[in-house]
Amino acid sequence: MEQGFVVALTQLEVPIAEAEALFLQSSQRRCAPGEVLVTQRSHQGELFFVEQGLCHASYLTSQGKQFSKEFYWERDWIIGFEAWLAGTPSPFQLQALSEVQLRCLPMSVLQQWRTERHPAHVTLLEQQLIYKERKERLMLLHSPSQRYALFCQDYPHLLQRLNDYQIAAYLGITHVSLSRIKARMRQN
Repeated sequence: MEQGFVVALTQLEVPIAEAEALFLQSSQRRCAPGEVLVTQRSHQGELFFVEQGLCHASYLTSQGKQFSKEFYWERDWIIGFEAWLAGTPSPFQLQALSEVQLRCLPMSVLQQWRTERHPAHVTLLEQQLIYKERKERLMLLHSPSQRYALFCQDYPHLLQRLNDYQIAAYLGITHVSLSRIKARMRQN
């Protein structure tokens, strides 16, 4: 897994020697399905690189409701930018949905990149901005059935890894609505 981590760092414009040094500085973490990696209202002390598995970030309300924020899978970086930049606790919970293997780096690495205006910091922020803009557009401009069709088109690899409750929560609909949408799509 070293190669995947080092390659991902070099794609962020980290020189190979620095990427290899960061691999040696990193730690590996394995998580069981359902394990919480970051609890809501705690501080994320590490940034994560997903080597294997599937994670889910969600917001939990005091009424017991859960709102899906994002899914993360192989070769994704998981960084709670809002909490890190504002110096506040994480507004969301991060949980493993499957067996997960992560490569972890201390947040001080990200802070150093920020201070140095390192291209890796800029690239990670740009990626996050693109993800947020796409999700916002999905939620604001499309009907629930269009959202599901776009989800199927954009993330076919997740359809077998997520259940209907998880997909529905990500799309901002109930699992009953998703079931109806799927039934209509099968009829057409």
